[in-house]
Amino acid sequence: MEDLFYIVSKFKTYGTPAVVKPLGNGRIHATFKVTTAELNSPDYVLQRINRTVFPDIDTLQRNLVYITNHMRGKLPATDPDRDRKVLTFIPTIQGKRYWTDGASYWRMTKYIPFSQTLTALTPETVYTAGKAFGNFQAVLSDLPVQLEETQPDLYNIEFHLRQLKEARESNRARRRRKVSKELDYIEQYAADMCKAEIAHRAGKLSKRICHGDPRIGNLLFDQDREVLCVIDLDTVMPGYVFSDFGNFLRTAANTAKEDEKNLDKVYFDMQIFSTFTEGYLESCISFLTAYEIAHLPFAATQFPYMQGVRFLTDFLNGDIHYQIQYPEHNLTRARNQLRLHESATEQLLHMQEFIHQHLPQ
Repeated sequence: MEDLFYIVSKFKTYGTPAVVKPLGNGRIHATFKVTTAELNSPDYVLQRINRTVFPDIDTLQRNLVYITNHMRGKLPATDPDRDRKVLTFIPTIQGKRYWTDGASYWRMTKYIPFSQTLTALTPETVYTAGKAFGNFQAVLSDLPVQLEETQPDLYNIEFHLRQLKEARESNRARRRRKVSKELDYIEQYAADMCKAEIAHRAGKLSKRICHGDPRIGNLLFDQDREVLCVIDLDTVMPGYVFSDFGNFLRTAANTAKEDEKNLDKVYFDMQIFSTFTEGYLESCISFLTAYEIAHLPFAATQFPYMQGVRFLTDFLNGDIHYQIQYPEHNLTRARNQLRLHESATEQLLHMQEFIHQHLPQ
């Protein structure tokens, strides 16, 4: 175990670090809260960055500084909550964006006091999430610098379909016979699911700055359950607006858990779609194009399809990417997501009607 106090000493902190202990249950980075002894000194969040997931630390941290500086510049200087509405990255004592001993890579942010995360998907939190993630895209829509991709092709469906084809042909885990129905289903919808990439090449769809991992757990709320800021910014990079919209609904609008085996329980919840969409459009309709707005329902169908492709690819490859609890866990997940895609597709017309009704006249 690293000497955490020694690592803390490498950053420009104020106050005397008194306690360093684990914070939260993050799935990627190791995270710690640094509590200082003085009442008037801020506390901090220390993270060991996962280099397996994010191998290019320079690009990652450079993006984060660009993003947070731009967002802070949009807030009024007189706002008393200004420091709580955007993450503040702490430089090292040498003025760098992260510290490394050559083996581990560390970064630090200021801890946001009197904040909380929420997990319950109520009509209020879903609407608030739609508004918050829409506003996040709107604020970054005029970012003057070009961000680099921290995880290239993360939401490129053509890339994931190519990976599935390679996994099917190599059949390294000898599982291809078990998934013939799933492969046929994926092939049936492949051309339609690639329309975003096709539209981009045709000049109909531009890339924008998107969060990349829009979950209710990636919002910080104050004690009155009002959103303070969006967190977990590592996957913020150029993408289609569909990624945040569709990815949120992929999990939030699924009436069952992602690995539910009983597919009769898997259904796309139109109430969640309607509530999230209402908040989302309220925040960002001013900068979205007609093409983007019209294809938001497509995004709701594309993302469970894409995740189903990714789960099935991992199953065929022998479960080398996603952690599993039993041998056919990834196959269960794939079937779950493809059933969600089917359910969302069945309600595509209703989603399109809702979008049309909520456009400004």
